[in-house]
Amino acid sequence: MKTRDKILHKSLELFNELGEPNVTTLLISDELEISPGNLYYHFKSKTDILTEIFGWYEREINLLLESPNSATDIEDQWFFLHLIFENIAKYRFIYKDVVNVLERYDEVKARFQKIILKKREASLKILTSLQQQGSLRANDSELAALGEQIVLTATFWLNYKLITHGELTEDMLAQGVYQVISLVAPFLDDEQREQLNELKTAYL
Repeated sequence: MKTRDKILHKSLELFNELGEPNVTTLLISDELEISPGNLYYHFKSKTDILTEIFGWYEREINLLLESPNSATDIEDQWFFLHLIFENIAKYRFIYKDVVNVLERYDEVKARFQKIILKKREASLKILTSLQQQGSLRANDSELAALGEQIVLTATFWLNYKLITHGELTEDMLAQGVYQVISLVAPFLDDEQREQLNELKTAYL
């Protein structure tokens, strides 16, 4: 692996472990056992490192959100949401300190806001698909509110679990998926609700 790539991967690891505000370029160079000058040759500042890592996150999440997601049933929703939560876990430093990070990086803030908008659009697309199939009963205002709640829960689920449990575990991702789908449950028909309960038993 090239030095530049090592810097990025180690930075992501440290950002996730320690929180982005607690990571300096000196710490990154120490962890990689390279000179600060070597790091500076590839990246002029921590901002440059963070911006490039955010670009990784942005490309990966956009691929998920732009892929066909007109879920036909709860299992499709579960799989789609699990991929979203895996992405959140991979770049969890963004979500763990989201307000602080976005306030200090204006360019990243604007790009993250666009991602939140795309998440809302993807949620509404799934809900509308289920509504049109007759699997979900809700009016337009209820769908809009439900879509907002889904994005809200997914965005801050990691913070909630870190506050209540102190660390992130793999089963917390499945729990997050279940919590999001549970928001939809009261609007589902009996068949979809039964399938949701089966998924809960299988995954939790």
